[in-house]
Amino acid sequence: MTALRPLPDDLPCVTWRRHTLLLVGVAAVILLTAVFVKPIQQPLSYHAFHDGRAFLGIPNFLNVVSNLPFLAIGLMGLRWLQLKPADLAPELRAPYAVVFAGLAATAFGSAYYHWAPDNHTLVWDRLPIAVSFMALFAAVLAERVTIKAARLLWPLALFGGASVAYWYLVDDLRPYLIAQFLPVLLMPLILWLYPARYGRGLDFQISIGFYALAKALEFLDGPVYAGLGYGLSGHTLKHFAAAGGAWWIYRMLVLRKRC
Repeated sequence: MTALRPLPDDLPCVTWRRHTLLLVGVAAVILLTAVFVKPIQQPLSYHAFHDGRAFLGIPNFLNVVSNLPFLAIGLMGLRWLQLKPADLAPELRAPYAVVFAGLAATAFGSAYYHWAPDNHTLVWDRLPIAVSFMALFAAVLAERVTIKAARLLWPLALFGGASVAYWYLVDDLRPYLIAQFLPVLLMPLILWLYPARYGRGLDFQISIGFYALAKALEFLDGPVYAGLGYGLSGHTLKHFAAAGGAWWIYRMLVLRKRC
């Protein structure tokens, strides 16, 4: 199969520039807002999950083992990249490799954190998540805005990692929240402003929807655990929802064709 390569920009030059200025402007507003917000400390209550049941000698069993889907999807994605390199544009291979490697690492980091939740173990949960999210952001920018944006992979990944280190050393969540939520806020705008160069353009939106569901389940950890009646907490279901979003990215890559 001939390697899938991005098509030339489908937007007229003036429209592309207008959309890009809008995108940069929105990003600048979000970043400036974060700069002027007071430092945000990590509340210790964050580590108090409602389902702390142990099983087979594993504390917080369901919150630990519910990370296995991340490992499976990460390995599936890396395997697909290895077996089907020609099915993806060369510029996009590194971003998606970092996405899937980060997912696989998240399985171990998040399981380690949930085994003994505190700020020290939380570092290893957040670090691969932040790097993977930044890599996905670089991939979306490269696919939709300009293929040259693939060069932003390593600066963005470095920012993601540095945001976790900054939080841990300074106890200020602002950079980490930027790394986590800036892509979530900008990617829908990118998907709306710029045409898809490949088929299955809806799949990114579905993946973002899964992520929004995961964040809602995280905040509703206790109510879900108390009200669902199946012995599952919101945080456990959060892992499955987030893995669902990651699986949709994998599914998109496997099934799509260039437009």
